[in-house]
Order: sequence, then C-alpha cells, then structure tokens
Amino acid sequence: MILIDPEAHPVIAHRGASGAAPENTLAAFELAAAHGADAIELDVRLAADGVPVVLHDATLDRTTDRRGPVAALTAAQLRLADAGARFTTDAGASYPFCDRGVRIPTLADVLAALPAMPVLIEVKEIRAQHAIAEAILRAGAASRCVIASEHSAAMAAFRRSPFILGASGPEIAALWRAVLFGRLPRQIGYRLLSVPERWRRLPVPTPAFLAAARRLECPVHIWTINDTATARRLWARGVAGIVTNLPDVIRRERPIS
Repeated sequence: MILIDPEAHPVIAHRGASGAAPENTLAAFELAAAHGADAIELDVRLAADGVPVVLHDATLDRTTDRRGPVAALTAAQLRLADAGARFTTDAGASYPFCDRGVRIPTLADVLAALPAMPVLIEVKEIRAQHAIAEAILRAGAASRCVIASEHSAAMAAFRRSPFILGASGPEIAALWRAVLFGRLPRQIGYRLLSVPERWRRLPVPTPAFLAAARRLECPVHIWTINDTATARRLWARGVAGIVTNLPDVIRRERPIS
C-alpha cells in the first residue's frame, strides 16, 4: 500500500482537496481523487449516538452553518448542518458551496464512496477509537487505512491485526529525541510517520531524522505543504510523501519513483 511504501512518493490530500472544496466532505474527497491524489487524510470524531463522523473540530462553528459541540448531536442531526456554508477561497466575497447539499459525512460514507482509496485516519478523540475500528472492519478497509492520533491512548483499539498504525504524537516526539541523543530503537510499533515541517520552530524532518526513519523502514510524510518549492525541497531531502490541500498542484512536482 502506497502510504507505507518507503520508496513511494504519495501526494496525500489533507482533509480532501480542501484548498478547493469544503474540508472533510465527500465533495473534497471526490475532488482529491479527480485531481490524482494517491491517498486522502481525514479526521474522525464521535457523534452522540456513537457513529464516527468526519470532522476536524470539536464544534460545528468554523466549518458549518450551525454552532455547538459535535458530541451533543447524533449523526442524523449533524447531517442537517451545511458543511459548505463557510467555505470560501476569496476572503468571503463568495461561498460557492453554500446551500449545495454538502454534508458532514460518516466514516462509513467516505470508505464506501472511495472504495479503493488509501486513507490516513486521524483519531481526534480517545473515546472514538472502538467505533472507528468497527467501521473500518465493516467496510473491509483495514488494508488501505493507516490510523494515527495525537493521543497515544486513542490507539489501543488498533494495536492488533489487521490494523496498520501510524505513529501517535508521543511516539513521534520520542523518536525525535532518540535521534537527537543517538539512541535509535531497534524496532517500532508503527509503520508511518506523519509530521509537520517544524514544531515550535524546530525542524522535524532533519537529515538525521529521515535517515533513522529509513533504517526503521518507516516512511515520513510531511504536513501541510501547499507550495511547490517546499515540496521539491522536502522530496529532495528524502521525505516519502507530502500532505497537501492542493493535490493537483503538488502532484506535478512529485519525483519519479
């Protein structure tokens, strides 16, 4: 699978083609596929009725026409929100997806709509992990999904076959420190590293960090990169994949594997 292939150079659509369509919606994911993205990245939370829904924020305020916490509403109630209402590419001069029927999808919706697409799943809440695991298994999608989280405790449900793990936030920090002090582990429990270019002004994908990841046979994907010059520089440095809001732009710069 391309997400965990150290020799591949995937272009991963961040919340879908979110530079051109409302983030974390079927519109954005389908556009990413049309733009040639190799994989998509998405965020999952839990609705009040235990259904995993695809949304980054804990509230509806930023991306929809509704307000309030996601966890207070059922999946059916969340589906009434207009997930395209606030999307604009011209600082609010126009809202091209408003009242166009763009909704908050469930994880099952996305897996069914794009049955062959590799997916990088970010688990946003510890309590959502078991429902997410069940949704992936029901869809028969475990072999094309990589699961990660900033919360190490959110990964417990996935530390078993057939799930594929990306590093959690604490694991990434631990590896960075291990590289810094020359104490590289002999083995790791994850297959992918998805990291920012910088963290608190410190460069993350340093040559030493990338060399260590190669020794561990763990590809490194960098988020969120939207300019071609940076993408070219990172690929030349040895990163595997680029996570971007603009997959159609970045894929033109992808090196030949």
